[in-house]
Amino acid sequence: MNVQSQRMGRLTRLLAGVALCATCMTCAAPALAQKAGDNVVSAGWFYIQTRGVSPPLTTNVVDVPINYPLGLPSTFSAPGSGLSTSNASTLGLTFSHFVTDHIALTGVGGIPPEFKLYGHGELIPPGPAGALGHQSLGDPSLNPIITRARQWSPAAIVQYHFMDPDSRLRPFLGVGVSYNFFTDIRINPAFEASVNNNLGAILAAGAGIPGPTSVHADASSSWAPVFNVGGTYNFDEHWGVTAAVTYIPLKSTSTMTIKASDGTTLSTSKTKLDPKPVIFFMAATYKF
Repeated sequence: MNVQSQRMGRLTRLLAGVALCATCMTCAAPALAQKAGDNVVSAGWFYIQTRGVSPPLTTNVVDVPINYPLGLPSTFSAPGSGLSTSNASTLGLTFSHFVTDHIALTGVGGIPPEFKLYGHGELIPPGPAGALGHQSLGDPSLNPIITRARQWSPAAIVQYHFMDPDSRLRPFLGVGVSYNFFTDIRINPAFEASVNNNLGAILAAGAGIPGPTSVHADASSSWAPVFNVGGTYNFDEHWGVTAAVTYIPLKSTSTMTIKASDGTTLSTSKTKLDPKPVIFFMAATYKF
């Protein structure tokens, strides 16, 4: 009995030691959970990569009698012409609220990035009118034809986070919607002067409105879906890093308008911009 009692005592002490060790490990493990009710903010860097050239520009001109002997139709397209956008980078901010352990609602904002627009080809009217006035869009000395355009793209995304809430690494997929619009559009002064000399003066003379002309640029606003994939790595209970790639099938109509000195619209040239932006995001995160 004495030997058996000693063995039982040793087993009891061993089990007690294992239990104590497990308790200590549990207490030492950081609470990494991104669980229902948690909020996560992130601040980092957006890099926006664009691709492609727009379709040819379509131009509408004011309908005046001199157009007929010149063979100038009221609407014409310029084959080989087009616009493309630059890449951009800026500060990005997000805020996520976990509705469940796996589903989060995320708002995306930041400092609006600045893009440049580059022209390609030439804007040449058909017929004899083309010999009187045409405008190069691709001349390097005139590019970028738009030196700055601020893009605003606030977005709301529903994200699904994989893995257990207490995992250090949590990949996610998201889908949402963004509203896109442009402000502070600035035309290259050299391009503006060239347009006024090569097209504006001729159109104003044909319309019988003498005086200087002016050039204006605009881009339409639009709603677009958002597709998002990425992951978050948690260092401890509060801090982590996140990386994501987002695609927005953004489309916008770009318009260049030439106006006479009295405000009469002499011509408008339009094309559809489809830059297919892919957005890369790297940021630090804080959970509270």
